[in-house]
Amino acid sequence: MKKSVRVWDLPTRLFHGLLFLCVCAAVITAYIGGNAMAWHLRLGETVLALLMFRLVWGFIGGHWSRFGSFVFGPRTLWRYLRDGGESVGHSPLGALAVWAMLAWLVLQVGTGLASDDQIATTGPLASKVSEAVSERASGWHSGPGPWGLYALVALHVLAIAVYALRKRNLLTPMISGDKPGLPEGTPASRDSLATRLLALAVFAICAAFAYNLG
Repeated sequence: MKKSVRVWDLPTRLFHGLLFLCVCAAVITAYIGGNAMAWHLRLGETVLALLMFRLVWGFIGGHWSRFGSFVFGPRTLWRYLRDGGESVGHSPLGALAVWAMLAWLVLQVGTGLASDDQIATTGPLASKVSEAVSERASGWHSGPGPWGLYALVALHVLAIAVYALRKRNLLTPMISGDKPGLPEGTPASRDSLATRLLALAVFAICAAFAYNLG
């Protein structure tokens, strides 16, 4: 018997939505430059807080949000690429894309924090590293970093489109939290008021740390 299961808890869904909006806004403010760079720095700190939250939530969040639910070995990935198949949470290929995106964002935020454009914008950690390190961080953050991010975003959008063409909707479950048509006995993610309040407390701590850097 098939049923609808809560796969993505509310904190995870909000994380995805806020991360997308903040990254888009950070890109836009970087291109605008000038006074908008103050917002670029604030958005970078917000992305850092979100990434820190996701790191913690990957251990204490809902079942399908935990890292253990989407860590796959090479053999599992190869079987998925060869044979396909349905996944409740992230598929092996989707998990690879998620890990790549998180790692790239950590690198991009980290280099931004240590950057100094030698004009008007200095990251909060630039004074705590050597000039050579800050210069390399600045070069990466404004050079290869954004282009790699654009490529990963494009791959995410392409994957969503391909799955949609195959009648497998990825967006609706991430918005509603529920995935229909799953077998009886599929574990659901905890998404109670208590877990949501826990997530809020975790994010508040992460935000306080991020905004007090430097």
